[in-house]
This record gives sequence, structure tokens and C-alpha cells, in this order.
Amino acid sequence: MGATSEILFEQAKALIPGGVNSPVRAFRSVEANPLFIREARGSRIVDVDNREYVDYVMSWGPMILGHAHPHVIEAIREAAGRGTSYGAPTEMEIVMAEMLTEAFPAMDMVRLVSSGTEAVMSAIRLARGFTGKNRIIKFEGCYHGHADSMLVKAGSGVATLGIPGSPGVPSSLAELTVTLPFNNIDAVQEAVDVQGGDLAAMIIEPVAGNMGVVPPRPGFLEGLRELTSRHGILLIFDEVITGFRLTYGGFQNLAGIAPDLTCLGKIIGGGLPVGAFGGRREIMEQLAPSGPVYQAGTLSGNPVAMAAGIATLHMLKDSFEAYDMLDRRTFHLCEAMRTLFEKKGIPCRLNRAGSMFTLFFTDREVFDFASAAGSDTKRFARYFQGMLNHGISLAPSQFEAAFLSFAHTAEDVDKTLDACEKTLEAL
Repeated sequence: MGATSEILFEQAKALIPGGVNSPVRAFRSVEANPLFIREARGSRIVDVDNREYVDYVMSWGPMILGHAHPHVIEAIREAAGRGTSYGAPTEMEIVMAEMLTEAFPAMDMVRLVSSGTEAVMSAIRLARGFTGKNRIIKFEGCYHGHADSMLVKAGSGVATLGIPGSPGVPSSLAELTVTLPFNNIDAVQEAVDVQGGDLAAMIIEPVAGNMGVVPPRPGFLEGLRELTSRHGILLIFDEVITGFRLTYGGFQNLAGIAPDLTCLGKIIGGGLPVGAFGGRREIMEQLAPSGPVYQAGTLSGNPVAMAAGIATLHMLKDSFEAYDMLDRRTFHLCEAMRTLFEKKGIPCRLNRAGSMFTLFFTDREVFDFASAAGSDTKRFARYFQGMLNHGISLAPSQFEAAFLSFAHTAEDVDKTLDACEKTLEAL
């Protein structure tokens, strides 16, 4: 018999801080130990103990086609056979750039990087270099990667672990980040009135996915666009999660709002480590070697990631009907879950945007980080454990999103609802 998840976790803790290479993988907040995964295919993952689960983590969102999609795997094989890294330009980088600028009308030019964190970090530097200003506005509960300026009142693993910021971030740098409540345009107006003269950029997840799913209220994003345009502040949409998740392109296409810069993540690499940021030509041309703002990456535009991403985007471009199907399937799942909770008299709020959703254990509307933080995390932990025991893999945190993929079937939905009903019996 091979090593179990429990054995591997003990080995990992001796060699890797906390036993995991990203805090979001820790099961600490749900009072359990992490699963070690052996393989994944379609909507299912299998752990080293040979237990199969319907997966709603989907590598934290990017596996919208499902795990190990045959076309993507074949593209990876072909690319790897030609070499895994060159450190030199390839035609595939141009193809990817063309696909991204076509999908995002607000992008005239794009720079490829290796992660969403790198995309955000670089976009912030570019915004400061372009405007000559220093301060930025972010929103409580929005997670934009672990770059120093972005860890103030962030979501995702930071929220899960209850960390307000992070040691190692100089206070002088943290002071340049103004943090405001999500969905509160009055607070934004006040901050701009006070500090607008030194605000380089405002960055936001247009649909928050890292304090759980929290959609923008009507008029909120439009208000941000109007304020930033009027005061010469760059508006940055972090679409690392929402890019190609809700439609071909970004949420900005659905909202009809053109940000100045956009950040993207692993979905454009078919789930491989990749990211990108892009925007208006006059801004992007300030990047080296065209301009003075330095940004570099040895593995940027990695040929294997480009091949996987191009294959993925080609399939998504031809999938408008599949997006509609996915939206309907997610709606059905969420409404059926809501009914089960109502029958049991267990308070919950279910927030959804397209194929991403979060079940909050609270009886109040969840519209910002403060309202999300009022959820019953202990009850969520018991719910998580029950669902896992019945073969359903959710993110191990109240403050994360669940994701469906094109590979999730009606059978998966039925299995999930059956597991939910059984879990609620014991909750």
C-alpha cells in the first residue's frame, strides 16, 4: 500500500512550512488535514488513498474545461516534445497576445507573466510609473496576490487565517495602500476627495471571489469608472478569477466597463502557471524596453503554457452555448441547495456569479468583507467535512468560491445535492 494523505502530510510538515506550498491548501480552518491528490480527470479528483471526489475547487478556478482535457493534454505533449523552455520569443506568444486583445477590447497591448500575483505587482508598478503618483486603493476582502502592497486586509488565505496584514511588509509601504469597503461608493468618493492628488490606481476584483463570491451592486463599478476617469486615477480590474470564467473575455465585457489595465491568471494557460496584464497602448508602452518602467520574467510566455492556453482559449471561443449551459447548471445546483437549507431551517446565503458560487453560513446579506466575516465558520467546517466524507471536494475555507466546469454533469449535481442533504442531517 502506498503512502496515505496522513503519512504524506507528516512528511511534508518536516520539510515544507505548514506542510503545504500555499496556505490556501491548508485545512486548518476546517479542522482537518489536507488531501494529497494523485490524479484528476474531468470533474473528478482522486487522492492517494484512492478516494474519488466531485471537485468544486478546480485548481481554484482555471480548469473550466475540466481536468486533463484531451485537447489541452495533447497540446502540452506536442509543445513539450519541442522543448520546455527557451528563454526566447516564440510565435505562440503573439498568438496568445492576439487572442487576449481580441477578447478584451480594453486591452490594446498585453505583457505575459508567470502568475496572477506577478501580473498585479507589475500592473501596480506600471500605474505608479505612468501617473507619477504613489498611493493605490484596494478593497477589503479582495485578494490580489501576495505582493507587499496587496496584503493589507486581503481575502483568500489571508482572510481564512485571520491575518490583517503580514510581517515583512514595511509599514511605510503598507501606508501607501488605502483600503475601502467593497460595494461602498460613498467611501470611495470620500477617499478620492481626501487623497485623490496622490492616487495612482484603484484595483478591484469586479466580482469578488476571494472573500467568497460577492457580486458588485448595481452602479458600483460604474461609479468607480466615473471617479477614476474624472481624477486621473487608473482603474485596474483583477480578472484572475473572472477572466474567461463567466464569458469569453472578462466580466468587464458583461458590465460594459473598460478599465485602464486588466490582470489575468492561470485560465489563459489551461491551468499551467501563467498570467498577463494589459491595457491602453499609451500606458503599456511605458514598460521596458519600450519605456522606463522595468518588468521582466525569464519564463514569461513559456511555450508549454502558451500551447495549453491557446488550446483552451480556442475551445472557449467556440463555447458560448456551453457557457449558457454552465450558468443554468450552476443556477439549478444553487437553488436546489438553498431549498435543502430552508427545509432544515439552517440560515445561509448563497451568492453566485455565473459558474462560481459561495454558501455563507449567515442569515444576513453578504455584500462586502464585513458581512462575509460574520459567517459561522465553525458550522462551515462541519459542513465541509460532511461533504468531503460524502465525496464532494470544496475549498477548505468559508471565504473562497466553488467552481463548476464544462465537465460537471447532471449526475455530479445530483451526487452533490444528495451529499448536501445527508450532511445537513448531521449538521
